[in-house]
Amino acid sequence: MRFFPIGLRVLLTFVFVAAGGAKLFGASMMVETFDAIGWGQWFRYVTAVVEIGAAAMLWVPVLSIIGSSMLFATMICGALFHVFVIGPSAVPALVFALLCLTLLWVDRTKLQLLMARLGFA
Repeated sequence: MRFFPIGLRVLLTFVFVAAGGAKLFGASMMVETFDAIGWGQWFRYVTAVVEIGAAAMLWVPVLSIIGSSMLFATMICGALFHVFVIGPSAVPALVFALLCLTLLWVDRTKLQLLMARLGFA
C-alpha cells in the first residue's frame, strides 16, 4: 500500500504535465477546444500553468494537498465545460477528478502541517 500514493502521483504528474504542455505549446486540438469554450486563448494558457504548477506541487510534501486540490477543481471545471459547452463526454475529466480526490484523501494529514506552517494551528 505504500507505493500506491507514489504511483498515483506519477500518473497524475504525467497526465497533467502532458495535458498542460499540449495546451501551452498550442496543440491544435487544445486550441480548438478553448475556441469552443469561447473565453479566448488566454484561458488555455492559464489552465496550462495551473496544470503544470499543480502537478509539480504534488511532489512537495507541504504543498501536495494544494496541488491535488487545484487539479481536482480544474477537472471538475473541465467536466462542467464538457457537459454544458463542449461535449461529448465528461467521463475522462471525472475519472481524473476522482483520482485527484483520492490523492487528496491520502494526503489529508498533510493539511495539519500546512496549517501549522501558515500559522493557523
